Amino acid sequence: MSARYTLLCLNLRIQKNQIALSNILAITGRPNVGKSTLFNRLVERKKAIMDDESGVTRDRHYGFGQWNGKYFTVIDTGGYVTGSDDIFEEAIRDQVKMALDEASVILFMVDCHDGMTDMDKDFANILRELKKPVFVVANKADNPDLTLMSAEFYGLGLESDIHVIASTSGSGTGDLLDAVVEHFEDSDLENPEEGVPRISILGRPNAGKSSFLNALLGKDRSIVTDIAGTTRDAINTRYKLFGKDFILTDTAGIRKKAKVKEDIEFYSVLRAIQSLQDSDVCVVLIDAERGFESQDMNIITLADKYKKGIMIMVNKWDLIEDKDSKTADKFRKEIQEKLGNPLSYIPIIFTSVIEKQRIFQAIELAIEVNTNRTRRITTSELNDAMLAEIEHYPPPALKGKHIKIKYVTQLPTRTPSFAFFCNLPQYIKEPYERFLTNKLRSHFDFRGVPIKIYFRQK
Repeated sequence: MSARYTLLCLNLRIQKNQIALSNILAITGRPNVGKSTLFNRLVERKKAIMDDESGVTRDRHYGFGQWNGKYFTVIDTGGYVTGSDDIFEEAIRDQVKMALDEASVILFMVDCHDGMTDMDKDFANILRELKKPVFVVANKADNPDLTLMSAEFYGLGLESDIHVIASTSGSGTGDLLDAVVEHFEDSDLENPEEGVPRISILGRPNAGKSSFLNALLGKDRSIVTDIAGTTRDAINTRYKLFGKDFILTDTAGIRKKAKVKEDIEFYSVLRAIQSLQDSDVCVVLIDAERGFESQDMNIITLADKYKKGIMIMVNKWDLIEDKDSKTADKFRKEIQEKLGNPLSYIPIIFTSVIEKQRIFQAIELAIEVNTNRTRRITTSELNDAMLAEIEHYPPPALKGKHIKIKYVTQLPTRTPSFAFFCNLPQYIKEPYERFLTNKLRSHFDFRGVPIKIYFRQK
């Protein structure tokens, strides 16, 4: 079976198994009319970045809301601009069209301050061709005069009443949602992502994070360009693969704090770090041409601090020239030397997203790491394996006192943690703790997962 045929089959399986939701509300319109502000209000979280600068939102951004007992998915989209050759605005148009295809109800946001514009009229022509409910939402109606001026939007010629709101304060959003949810079914879940494993794609700018996500999905979920900082928000995508159900999160590139100058990039980095904290497994992408740098180490150290599953994905391996059978081993050894013994548990895989080399092996490895993170070892198995190791190499005596470890058990925590019960826990030092950690890893599969050991009085 050819690799190309296998890839095609996998993409078909992904598309077939993607989660289908019926209540989907898309927020659309030209740039800077307040779409992200309304999105954050509907999902009751500051998920989307808001700024006065035009064009902050680029990719489709998903969240979940509820009103009058009905649950629904909300899509935030970038500003739709027609007739522009700008690389981002062209890609944003494609993202908006995808959101319109997915949506069951569409909010067309306009700006009471600016009044009806040519861009509003152009976008209204697109919406008019759709056979879906469209609500015209006149935003920024902060006073009675602006509310009266909203009547001009009837000139757009859409079969919709004008819903006047101020998304910053929330004025008018209740009446709007009353009308919207009449088009929704009662079947959607409160939060379809609750309890689903999360895999975050992290790394420096331009490491290939969005390209990796798009290659896995078989379609352009995230906008990809050669310009650093293309991705701004953390973009969640849920699908089933290899019989597993999980959420992939594409994040903004994380640069060193001293190099972050703009407010938008600052908030993008915050979203990426929040995604790291919310995730179960972190896939850290490294640019093979640039090698393993200090910022990669910072990201990995942060993931280890929060006890996340971690794997390293060396991308752009196709660009390394004069490779031989030993090149990957040499590269791996260099990374492991920089990681040091405490982080030696992290697996490394070499890929090329552009050539689709080993990208599915990479996601299989991420799933394996998540399985290891939730692995439970019975107390009898632990004691059979570890007490024999302890008897062969007991803890060194300290101040003439001998330390005796009686038994070990796994604690009921989210990440692998073990309690060793002994007579003098305060005398056990870090080198022996590392010895026990290494022995746990040698007997049980905890690859890619940090282990925590506690010593308790018996």
